[in-house]
Amino acid sequence: MRRLLACVPVLVLAACGGGTAPKQEAKKKAALPAEMPAVWKARFETSKGVFVVEVHRDWAPLGAERFWKLVTTGFFDDSRFYRVRPGFIVQFGMAGDPSLQSLWNSAPLADDPVKQSNTRGTVSFAQAGKGSRRTQVFVNLKDNRALDKESFAPFGRVTEGMEVLESLYAGYGEWSPPGRGPEAARIQTQGNRYLDAQFPRLDRILRARAVVE
Repeated sequence: MRRLLACVPVLVLAACGGGTAPKQEAKKKAALPAEMPAVWKARFETSKGVFVVEVHRDWAPLGAERFWKLVTTGFFDDSRFYRVRPGFIVQFGMAGDPSLQSLWNSAPLADDPVKQSNTRGTVSFAQAGKGSRRTQVFVNLKDNRALDKESFAPFGRVTEGMEVLESLYAGYGEWSPPGRGPEAARIQTQGNRYLDAQFPRLDRILRARAVVE
């Protein structure tokens, strides 16, 4: 199961291009607290609509903190839902820009103990063994309690938009190997250039933003 949920990361440190955010976006980021709140929400705008993840620090502190950093730095913007298995999971979290992905791959995340079960709507980091979490996450489309024993620690739950996740394009099937869908290693090294050329019907994340109430 672990091999299916996370590929072996490419540990190459590369420079990440900068860029000036629009003034409106800069103001929103400046309004966020310096430290992650105990409970907060991530709003994802996608090609199929909006879904919202409510994150709980006490469920999995390290995973929640990593997700906060990914969302607040715009990591998920213009990325793809590269693995959609109806009735099981939706997986995302590899950057469209491979140089950005390389930077995050060089920062492995220590494990959290499993405090919550992988029930329908919960969100966990993908991993391929101890200390292998980076940026890939998945949403459980059904109760996957068997994943609890494999150290997948939920850090949040989808509170709005499960129907959006269940409507994502799944026609390419399982990723390769063992299926004929996108190849994880090529996503890591080629990003959106590879996905858009060979899997143009994949749905995408337009942007993700933290919401603190």
